[in-house]
Amino acid sequence: MSSRLPNEARVIPLRPAAVRPESRPAAPPAHPAPAREPLWRDLVGDVLRRERLAQDRTLKDVAETARISMPYLSEVERGRKEASSEVLAAAARALGLSLGDLLARVHGRLVPVTSRQAGTGRGTPGARHDGLCLAA
Repeated sequence: MSSRLPNEARVIPLRPAAVRPESRPAAPPAHPAPAREPLWRDLVGDVLRRERLAQDRTLKDVAETARISMPYLSEVERGRKEASSEVLAAAARALGLSLGDLLARVHGRLVPVTSRQAGTGRGTPGARHDGLCLAA
């Protein structure tokens, strides 16, 4: 006895069929999407770039002074690379800053952002940010 199977497979959708936008009722989102915390590398890069531009210096000049390749420093400034502490210290020194100065400036930019988000239920209740704390 042979059973013939049709040439077409049965398709079982994994998602419901798309609904046309005009047929959907407009409803506001139940909860606004939580703000994304900034990445450390983005903040560090932004501080380095702002300081370099404030000193009216070129990327090439700072990279040569810090003995870092210009493309790498550019990627650090754009938040594309997570630089080591040695690279960050060299870049800071090239800008006339200590590593502590750089970290303090980054901290100053981080706290206002994370403090606003702490009110949304994220973070530890009653936690204070009096100093810089990094954990790995």
